[in-house]
Amino acid sequence: MVPDISTGSRTYGLLNYLYGPGRRDEHTDPHLVASWTPGLAPDPGRDPAATVKQLTDRLDLPVLALPKNRRPSQHVWHCPVRTAPGDRHLTDGEWAEVARRIVHATGIAEDGDDKACRWVAVRHADDHIHLVATLVREDGRRPRRHQDGIRAQAECRKIEAEFGLQILNDGDRTAAQRPTSAERSKAERAGRTETPRETLRENVRQALAGAETEDEFFHRLAEAGLRVEKRIAPSGDTLGYKVALPGDRNRAGEPIWFSGSKLAPDLSLPKIRQRLDAEPADDEALFAQHADEQAPRPARARRDATHAAERAASALGGDDDHDAAAQLIGVGELFDAVAQTSAASTRKELADAARAFERATRSHIRAERTANRAIRSAARSIIRAGNALGKGEDGGATAMLLSTMVLVTIAAVRWHSARGHAQQAAAAQQAAHHLRSAYRSAAAAPMNAMREQGRRLYAPVREQYASTLEATLPEQVDRVLREPGWDALAATLDQAERAGHDPGALLQQAIQWRELETADSVTDVLVWRLRRLGKLPATVDAPRAGTKSRTSQKRPRTPQPQVAEPAFRADPTEPRRRGPRR
Repeated sequence: MVPDISTGSRTYGLLNYLYGPGRRDEHTDPHLVASWTPGLAPDPGRDPAATVKQLTDRLDLPVLALPKNRRPSQHVWHCPVRTAPGDRHLTDGEWAEVARRIVHATGIAEDGDDKACRWVAVRHADDHIHLVATLVREDGRRPRRHQDGIRAQAECRKIEAEFGLQILNDGDRTAAQRPTSAERSKAERAGRTETPRETLRENVRQALAGAETEDEFFHRLAEAGLRVEKRIAPSGDTLGYKVALPGDRNRAGEPIWFSGSKLAPDLSLPKIRQRLDAEPADDEALFAQHADEQAPRPARARRDATHAAERAASALGGDDDHDAAAQLIGVGELFDAVAQTSAASTRKELADAARAFERATRSHIRAERTANRAIRSAARSIIRAGNALGKGEDGGATAMLLSTMVLVTIAAVRWHSARGHAQQAAAAQQAAHHLRSAYRSAAAAPMNAMREQGRRLYAPVREQYASTLEATLPEQVDRVLREPGWDALAATLDQAERAGHDPGALLQQAIQWRELETADSVTDVLVWRLRRLGKLPATVDAPRAGTKSRTSQKRPRTPQPQVAEPAFRADPTEPRRRGPRR
């Protein structure tokens, strides 16, 4: 059950909408289910003689009784209350109880207070009601409604438990401010899929992703086409900023500005400066040992970012909460950087993932800002490298990074869940869902090419790699050999050996880096870890039709440690072999 409180100035306009047909004729049978005093509130939905104007006058009476200079400018309190999808439909009597409990909990009209505010509850759909109150009590005073949103949420949790409804996650006041109903209505009239507040929030976050200085941040905002206005002190120092979408104006024709703090708690200028004041890391010094200098820049930036993401995953599994909180902020910037530079085939899913993960970056745990220098630097490198292609080395490197980011996001789910951050854990889970879709799209071409390469390997070579796998990963070997990615893993081990690596030692290093239990596909994770650790290309050329792969030819091999013959088949089509190999 979700309450959504806002205030306004037009009682008649709100009631006329609630009793009207709706913007798409979605309102059915609008009527009152409860009011401040039964029988005193006319119901235009059920009484043919009653009008919206009469109901407005009754509600506004305490406000109009005050001298004009004492009337509040925002005197209308509006709170839609909606059940969650899948919940049963409540009766009018149940909705009436919900309404009374919420106006009591929020201080609008406490039980037994005959001088409380006037209010009504209008129902025009199966799954929600609208509470409307005027914010002047019968005695002319204002209601005490401090933190009414939090109190409404707490009461809804109790109602959900008592009514047998879905119990939703409690908030912790770190979420970004939601668009108001007026903002949503305006966006619908303008044909927008999201409100200006949401568009600006995403643009500001993308401008901040990996930004090194305050000037760079403001320059990116201007490059994004936003209107930017700084608040300057007499000393010349910048105290704050606000942004607006071009063309988004109020009735007076003035731009509708949003300060950073109105977009999200962590987008105020002081919060942004905390990120930027951390000592900047040198990109090349941090990642030179991991970079493939021959790769195109977007691919190299993504390979470097994979290492930073793995470090973030390790921090989320550690004991330092301040370090982990900082890593989550950096991961959020990495999401934003990858989303705005991705190929068209993955752009939408990555944008949705970044938008979802944004909620997982904030909690009440203080972040150790200097701890996320490496991952912020990785995000900056991705931005500066430019847009990646969806194929070739760029496509493979993107799949490599996304595979790791899925594991980081799962680690974020576990970290938040262990600390009772229900909303953040749910947001990270949603981001993981979008990331998996983006990964499947990015990995399809490179993994298919590697699988084809692996199938063309000489049978004894495949058996040798299966033995290596059994020696290094005995608990999961059966699962790995059954996965579709086994052929790609065999091809990667072969390529690593050709590059001069010991396949067993490299595989052991990849396995020891982090647990594999949370991986959707162990072979996919190992393929990308091996390719990063071994500085191998992120993709292989697909074999030409009608040609015989060089990998099917006998060649000298690096000596391997003697291991027992596995009790399984490397290729399910091969007959089971028993006894030692000769």
